[in-house]
Order: sequence, then C-alpha cells, then structure tokens
Amino acid sequence: MLKIKAVIAEDDFRVADIHEKFLKAFDEIEVVGKAVNAKKTLRILEQKKPDLLLLDVYMPDQLGTELLPEIRQKSPNVDIIMITAATEKEQLEKALHYGVENYLIKPVEMKRFNQVIREYLKKVQLLKSKQEIDQDFVDLILKKGDVLPETNEVPALPKGVDEITLTKVIEVLHASDISLSAEQVSGQIGASRTTARRYLEYLISVKRCKAEVVYGVVGRPERRYYKIE
Repeated sequence: MLKIKAVIAEDDFRVADIHEKFLKAFDEIEVVGKAVNAKKTLRILEQKKPDLLLLDVYMPDQLGTELLPEIRQKSPNVDIIMITAATEKEQLEKALHYGVENYLIKPVEMKRFNQVIREYLKKVQLLKSKQEIDQDFVDLILKKGDVLPETNEVPALPKGVDEITLTKVIEVLHASDISLSAEQVSGQIGASRTTARRYLEYLISVKRCKAEVVYGVVGRPERRYYKIE
C-alpha cells in the first residue's frame, strides 16, 4: 500500500489536532510530526524527511510563505499544502510560485479537506504507476483529477473498490490495444488476481469495459477484458 509520511506545521494546537484527525482517516498517511513554529518545522523536515507538509502562513516566528524558499532548498521533494487564514493575494501568489499542491483557507470543512487529500493521493499513486508518460498522462496529473470523468461519474464506490486502484485498472485497460486477462491486469497494478477481477467486473457493471471469453489451445475458456471506446 502507498505510504505517505506527513508533517503538520500549525501554531494552534487545536487546529493541528483537527487536521491530524482528518489525516488519520486515510490509511495511506502517517503523521510523523507536528510543529508550532517555523524553526521547529525546518528541524522536523530534516529529521523525519516527510513526503507531505501541511503548512500554515501565520506562525509566531516567521510567515510560512517566507519559509518556502528554505524548505525548497533543504527539502526539495516534500509536497506542500498550505492551510491558512491568510486572504491576501500576495500570499497565494508566493505559494504558487514555490509549487504548492493546494491552498486551503480556514476554516476548512472536512469534506473539502478530504477532497484535496484524495486528489493528492491519486496524483502520487498515478506518478508511481508510470515509468513513461504521454500528454494525456501529464494533463491528468496537472489538472488534479479534473480529467478523470471515468471514476468521478460514479457518486459512491461499493465496498471493496477504492478510487486509486480503480484509476490504475482503467489506466491499464486504456493503455492496451488488446484484451487482457485478470492475471495480466493484476501484474500491472501490483495486486492479486482476485482483486483485479473484482475491479474489472465492477467496471463491466458500470459499462466502463467489456469482457469476452477466449478459448486456449487446450479448449479452456479464459475471460478477457477490454476498454469501451
């Protein structure tokens, strides 16, 4: 399973606890540290080397946006989501200049928070699933899931079907010019054949792919799946 180490930089411990509680709803994320000021934020980044930083703007010793250049210098690979009460456009512009993943204005509703984290996890998972990219893949990444109508069309996924794995299965089907068996799909998504078959059959139920029965040389039937054009 995807594992993301996260750090929360927030001077209000009550808000930090709320955000930590939100993050704990995601099995893929582990909160490895919390910082109440800029100095401690830099120290934790160096010690824990997290993948994700939730960064406030207004901290007692330094603005979070002023901290961005140093973070990018010392921890260039950490992804940053700003969560702040700052409403000045200049703060947003500076944050965007340093490549933040998202910018949330307090108070943040849990629904909106969860949406941003799901989009972030989806992007990370997609990046890990590809060695070579094309323009469609780049568009998918940069638009943060806006060009994923395939999965977003379904308002609620059934139990046992998560959006990230479903996206990977769809990617595999669309990348193939031939029909694939559940075993072939399982090998490409890094899951069991049973898991792959469950997702493939779900896609058939929502008319996202089709199946055909192919008979091998010894006459044994095999169910193979292919995308719907």
